[in-house]
Amino acid sequence: MHTSVANLQRDLLAFIAQDGCTDGEFNAMALQLFAHQFKNNLPFQRFCMQRGKTLRNVKNWTDIPAVPIDGFKDLSLSCTPIQECERVFMTSGTTRADVKGRHHHPTLEVWDASMRRGFSQFFMRGSINIRMAVLFPDETIMANSSLAHYLAMAVREFGAPGSGYFLDANGLQIQSLAQTLTQAVATGEPMAILGASYSFVHLMDALQVQNLSFKLPAGSRLFDTGGFKGQSRELAMDDFYDQLANTFGVARKDCINMYGMTELSSQFYDDGNQSLPSVKRGPHWIRSQLVDPVTGNAVASGERGILAHCDLANYNSVTSILTEDVGQTPPQANGGFFLHGRAQGAQAKGCSLAIDEFLRAAKT
Repeated sequence: MHTSVANLQRDLLAFIAQDGCTDGEFNAMALQLFAHQFKNNLPFQRFCMQRGKTLRNVKNWTDIPAVPIDGFKDLSLSCTPIQECERVFMTSGTTRADVKGRHHHPTLEVWDASMRRGFSQFFMRGSINIRMAVLFPDETIMANSSLAHYLAMAVREFGAPGSGYFLDANGLQIQSLAQTLTQAVATGEPMAILGASYSFVHLMDALQVQNLSFKLPAGSRLFDTGGFKGQSRELAMDDFYDQLANTFGVARKDCINMYGMTELSSQFYDDGNQSLPSVKRGPHWIRSQLVDPVTGNAVASGERGILAHCDLANYNSVTSILTEDVGQTPPQANGGFFLHGRAQGAQAKGCSLAIDEFLRAAKT
């Protein structure tokens, strides 16, 4: 590894480890990363030049052109030669399912530090460990899934003895999980159930058939992520969290949703779903803005826009990405945002135009 990259990783790990940051500190690190990516990520450099953004005139993290997430499907966005990268995470392909986005990581040291710090802060909420039941395949089955790696880290670093997986190549292990939850109720040991949102739907359907429900001990919590797009059925979010609370005896305030994506190296969380929409917040090394997808300009305060994130843990690809998700700044958000789902209509068309512009510029 080049000395300059090693130094960058060292600075980032120290940045993630500190307790918060000032606007100036965030900006300085974002500009340091922009200089590195502008020099070493040539498709990104060409995109910036097309936008008229260079090292001379990018003075703030909000000036950095945000790359549409579909760019990860069409190009290798990596400062390090991809053959030298330790790991590549691939998207699940809910759009353009025949093409998967690829996010290359020279090492996972920064990604892991980001996950560990964020998970501890937003999900563990001061607890050192908790017994976990995971409703997602492990890394041996899904080696290129960032969520599989995320959940493996959760179990390894925060799981109490008895933690395990209850979804494998044969599907959900309903009876085994029911026995584990029954035992937890009997002993009073708190449980955390973690999985994709649609896994919970299948689980609740199966438990309902068997007329099973639980009253998990105080301190228990649930973790879902991903939503229901492309799945066999969808639930209104209010109905989803009501069913979670009723099936597992866990209050909606302890049902936490994580918002993340393969193209990022950090995640956002809400503080439970007692009421909807909940506010999503991230750790101090990621910031968001709401933009018009075509111009890249910020929308007026209070208006809905497309979410663009600047994730400093994305040191090897691009820090700033343009999602296809609609967000809104709530009153008194304190840095958070409402998540309103995928772009539709004119906003979806705007996202398509943005990726067209990016590809034209990056391939020139």
